[in-house]
Amino acid sequence: MSGRPLIGVSTYLEAGTRWGVWELEAALLPAGYPRLVQRAGGLAAMLPPDAPEHAAAAVARLDGLVIAGGPDVEPVRYGAEPGPRTGRPDRPRDAWELALIDAALTARVPLLGICRGMQLLNVALGGTLVQHIDGHAETPGVFGRHPVKPVPGTLYAAAVPEETSVPTFHHQAVDRLGAGLVASAHATDDGTTEAIELPAGRGWVLGVQWHPEMGEDLRVMRALVTAAS
Repeated sequence: MSGRPLIGVSTYLEAGTRWGVWELEAALLPAGYPRLVQRAGGLAAMLPPDAPEHAAAAVARLDGLVIAGGPDVEPVRYGAEPGPRTGRPDRPRDAWELALIDAALTARVPLLGICRGMQLLNVALGGTLVQHIDGHAETPGVFGRHPVKPVPGTLYAAAVPEETSVPTFHHQAVDRLGAGLVASAHATDDGTTEAIELPAGRGWVLGVQWHPEMGEDLRVMRALVTAAS
């Protein structure tokens, strides 16, 4: 193909959103996501929630897919009861984004999951989540930072070969890995799985637990855009 690859980014619906004189439901996505896609050389397309049966048609029009961060995945999706600190579910979003992930895996469209998107990728492949950990979301509404170390020989390590400090805000994490997934980065401080991926030969599929859209390092998104090209 020629030109910039088209990268779809999942969005979410939020009621009571205000701008100007209006207060309406809106399809939202923090601007850092499309800006990161653009800075990395792609064209960004926002994907609002839709019926899951339309996911394959949406993905067929894309060169790459990003599943964005957001609320906790509903525990029933991985066979668990909700814990006392697990947030309220967004069932339509869970269903839509799981369908997008399945479509991307089936069509071998390059896929990047960010924070919740990484957790949802793990759940989509049969993995489970830890419903609460301390130390990765210290102040509500404020991104922290901590170092992550790549696993040599992985897709992530090929993009970011050294230990690096990343912007982070999450209170859940990967527990049991989904089928075929491998851990490709860990938090230096406590060993939390910070990146997961499918091995080479199964398409370009990566999930990162942090928020690259809140930092200046373009390498993870640039690797997606390159794969999508």
